[in-house]
Amino acid sequence: MDEEILLPRGNVSGDIVRVGDTVRRPAGPWTPSVHAFLEHLHAAGFAHAPRPLGFDERGREVLTFAAGTVPWGDELRLLAADDAVRAVARVIRELHDAAAGFVPPPDAVWNTLIAPDRAELITHNDLAPWNLVIGDRLTFIDWDGTAPGSRLWDLAYAAHGFLPLARWSDWDHGRRLGVFADAYGADEAMREALVPLLARRTAAMHDFLREQAALGVEPWLTHWRTGHGDAWRDDTAYIEEHGTVWRRALGLS
Repeated sequence: MDEEILLPRGNVSGDIVRVGDTVRRPAGPWTPSVHAFLEHLHAAGFAHAPRPLGFDERGREVLTFAAGTVPWGDELRLLAADDAVRAVARVIRELHDAAAGFVPPPDAVWNTLIAPDRAELITHNDLAPWNLVIGDRLTFIDWDGTAPGSRLWDLAYAAHGFLPLARWSDWDHGRRLGVFADAYGADEAMREALVPLLARRTAAMHDFLREQAALGVEPWLTHWRTGHGDAWRDDTAYIEEHGTVWRRALGLS
């Protein structure tokens, strides 16, 4: 077998390695259901996710490797242009449209961390720059949190990360939100429903971290102690303070 090359870890996942043109990741009870979903997406023509290749001799899930750059940290600049925002939104629309036709297996198990606003289809639940690879195409990675949710729940989270809706960013968030919604193809009803969900979705992240930290559950306890909860709380406050900006950007009265 080819040499194992340790890849950067996410905030939650254990050791992730590259072996040749594949990625090996720790599996969980939900992994077979996630693989069924990924197989469906590819069969439906969605090419922006890794292909599942089963499990290796150590029980790790095996996925195709996506080469490219993750636009986080200093590389967030790769998302500065409107065209980048449009490209991400269009891929998310493709994802949701492809997911709408998926029928989960009867014994499906999902790694649901936070209850969504409603369950209308299977969603990624962590669409953010740290889970995007920019290469020959845009590829979303880290599908462990795939679970029932809604288009708007996914969109609200993605808007927070990709625009990003945060005080520390000096980009024109309102304009970028309009570009994002236009490229996704959000109708007026979706736009009306999205505005209150922007803050609710970030608040849900803060509350989840607080609750898990109080129970002493890792890695959430460490995240809470290192300021992740404060960041989500501050972003929630920022979003709540600018509701008028979001409505105007979305063409709402």
